[in-house]
Amino acid sequence: MIDVPVTDRLLPLITKADRLLEAFERLVLSAGILLMAAVSIANVASRNLLGQSFTFVEELNQILMVLITFVGIGYGVRHARHIRMSALHDQLKGTTRKALMVIVSLGTGLLLLVLAWYAVQYVIGVHRTGSVTPAMRIPLYLIYAWVPVGFVIGGIQYLLAAWRNLTTPGVYLSFQQKEAYEPPAGGET
Repeated sequence: MIDVPVTDRLLPLITKADRLLEAFERLVLSAGILLMAAVSIANVASRNLLGQSFTFVEELNQILMVLITFVGIGYGVRHARHIRMSALHDQLKGTTRKALMVIVSLGTGLLLLVLAWYAVQYVIGVHRTGSVTPAMRIPLYLIYAWVPVGFVIGGIQYLLAAWRNLTTPGVYLSFQQKEAYEPPAGGET
């Protein structure tokens, strides 16, 4: 019997879980953006045609903005679309470059998980107050619950990037995204 390394057995499971999470994020982000656009357009139409605005639109758009922002953290990290300060990274080569990517990914992942813990404490505090939104009467803790969820998803994505860099050849900006530089457009150097 051939013994398969743990990393070779885990990679397909992690990849499948990551794809499912990505599908969830796409659904939430798409629905959130489309709902925000639809409600805003309906409000403008109502205001201009009927002279009446919907009272809940601004509140709903703020809720959707929280949702989109924090669910979008994981999506942005997964596709390496986050802000990167790469001046030092770009100057390094080989294992030093890879080591820096591991350190940055681990550090950022752990920081996001710490922020998630603080966000959970905040959500618990908001829940205890019983606060609700003024127009729609939605409990605020339900809205703010997306903050720790987003931090956890982002933290996991960074930790997966570190793991990928530790177990796979090449430098990965995220679990899915291998580092690659495109040549400048128009033949510029």
